[in-house]
Amino acid sequence: MTTVYITSPPDAADRIAEALVEERLAACVNRMPTTSTYRWDGEIHHDEEHVLLAKTTDDTYVDLEERVLEIHPYDIPCIERFDESHVLESFAAWRADTVE
Repeated sequence: MTTVYITSPPDAADRIAEALVEERLAACVNRMPTTSTYRWDGEIHHDEEHVLLAKTTDDTYVDLEERVLEIHPYDIPCIERFDESHVLESFAAWRADTVE
């Protein structure tokens, strides 16, 4: 089982989350507003973003990553994979049944 951490500008977060669930690349995507502080082109930036936590499977991760790269507005989006060592069994079963 895999959870994928993605950051997005607020105006693209709905579209990304919806596409991942609609295309069965994620069973669920949680969205949370956040403020990101980062360095880009030698300058410090502070931007409003949304954190997306996409619940997927190990087998579907590569397809999910490729899809996010296709539809994400950033040149270099944050896409981080978290491999899970323990997941509630009933949740893991639901996720596996929901993702193709």
